[in-house]
Amino acid sequence: MAITKPVSVRLSPDVEKRLHALAEATGRTATFYVKEAIEVHLEELEERYWADKVVARWENSDQKTRPASELWAELNL
Repeated sequence: MAITKPVSVRLSPDVEKRLHALAEATGRTATFYVKEAIEVHLEELEERYWADKVVARWENSDQKTRPASELWAELNL
């Protein structure tokens, strides 16, 4: 069995109320839904911040942009 570690999360009163209402309505725990939300969205968040980093690196470089049609023409030699 994997060892898990607790994480403390501060929620707004509205989000906490909604979370507990969902848990009560479904017979699951609030912890279940917090873990589910993290597991479902973590990869999306990682990708978004990776992409932001790549864009920032490009913007800070001296590389020039070219139209996509030129790039495609090079690939279709």
